[in-house]
Amino acid sequence: MAKLILTLEGSTIREVPLDKERIMIGRKPSNEIQIENLAVSGEHACIVTILNDSFLEDLGSTNGTLVNGNQIKKHILQNNDVIEIGKYKLKYVAEAPAGHAGGGDDFEKTMILRSPAKALAAAAKPANVPAPPPVPSTPPPTPKPSMPPPTPKPSMPPPPKPVQPAANPAPAPAAAAAAAVAATAAKPAETHTLAAVQILTGPSAGKELDLTKNLTTLGKPGLQVAVITRRPQGYFITHVEGAKFPIINGKTIDAQAQPLKDHDVIELAGVKMEFFFKR
Repeated sequence: MAKLILTLEGSTIREVPLDKERIMIGRKPSNEIQIENLAVSGEHACIVTILNDSFLEDLGSTNGTLVNGNQIKKHILQNNDVIEIGKYKLKYVAEAPAGHAGGGDDFEKTMILRSPAKALAAAAKPANVPAPPPVPSTPPPTPKPSMPPPTPKPSMPPPPKPVQPAANPAPAPAAAAAAAVAATAAKPAETHTLAAVQILTGPSAGKELDLTKNLTTLGKPGLQVAVITRRPQGYFITHVEGAKFPIINGKTIDAQAQPLKDHDVIELAGVKMEFFFKR
């Protein structure tokens, strides 16, 4: 988990884990990180953390916010970035556990990739098992012709030969089992169905954007920005920048991550777009 190390003139004051999606920094007691200094605005800045990424946004403070000596309005934090608010400094540290969380996403991907391979292996085994039964079924007819005396009676053995169709049904269950395995292997993939957004209004109307990344940024910097994240539970949209929050199906969302459903209509920076799952 990433954290901030708050210091003043080289002395460490406290460490703050970024264990919430939104952490406020300012002079007011309501802030998660309170800095009692006149150079700090009541609500000076905020940090939004989504998966392994953290966004810093200045909330229109009087004296501004610096990152590595440069004044910013919005900034994606990198390991060892130094945030300056008044005389205070906050060092952003992305610890090893954050990398471990990313490994969780890789693990999910590995599971998806491996499932079809296992299904194919399982389907191949039952297909090979029924193959031997047809082979022993052919020898039985050969011993019977070895009895030449009853030449007229060989007409009787043909009835047993229809039994051979019974040997054919044997592979059918195996094929059905293979199909069942393939079907069950396909089901997990459905939970990770690829989604996309289609622009409904504006000059880019009709354009589609596939949400192939774990985090996709939408909107207009300086006006209104939101991110759509892909998690094991589904897709979520979170407000990142701007005085106005995104609108989903006519209702304004809050600062928390909002789950997206098929055909939800998103209004962001004056543009309408539709979220949908690709079949």
